[in-house]
Amino acid sequence: MLTIYGVYRSRASRVYWMAEELGLEFRSVPVLQARRLAEPLSESAPFNTHSPDFAAVNPMAQIPSIKDGDFVMHESLAINLYLARKHGGPLAGQTVEEDGLLTMWTVWAASQVEPHSVRIVLTYDNGLENSQEGKETIAASCHALRRPLAVLEGQLAGRQWIVGDRFTVADLNIAEVLRYAQSEEALFDAHPNIKAWIERCQSRPAYKRMQETRGREPIEV
Repeated sequence: MLTIYGVYRSRASRVYWMAEELGLEFRSVPVLQARRLAEPLSESAPFNTHSPDFAAVNPMAQIPSIKDGDFVMHESLAINLYLARKHGGPLAGQTVEEDGLLTMWTVWAASQVEPHSVRIVLTYDNGLENSQEGKETIAASCHALRRPLAVLEGQLAGRQWIVGDRFTVADLNIAEVLRYAQSEEALFDAHPNIKAWIERCQSRPAYKRMQETRGREPIEV
């Protein structure tokens, strides 16, 4: 059975969504981010990324990780590419060329989008969105997203999905990376193709199931 390490309120959400899309049976092992705990190494601390038992799974002390049989893997976006390739179906590439494009767009999301979108969500997570520093961080991140979003807007012109004519792992990975920036409504209003596309992605039953579980997790530890 597939084991997913990580809470839903983390990058593990995209792996849980992928597992739901593929209809996989999986075991969830909640692993909290150590940064959310005052004393992550104390004996009373809940299982977290600094716990010795988790370090044995992922020495980088980050979530998510998976164990698929005896195979262990880290990095959420790469995990999703692996799961798509292993289980096939419409989320995976149907040709070598499509597989290459799925990888290309996923790497693009990680390198060109997530560094900026994650700064936005962390500003809100830290309650700084109304501070001068927070406003400047959000404005700078939105500015940095202009070029990559213009590229994605063009890719979605006249099409429903990013690669091929169907929802794939590339759509899932990019939608999850962009979710971190969805607080900035003007950013999406300025890119109507992206706005319509991410609404399609987030209307999928598997996404809703993931978010339903995520919503039951406590925000505060």
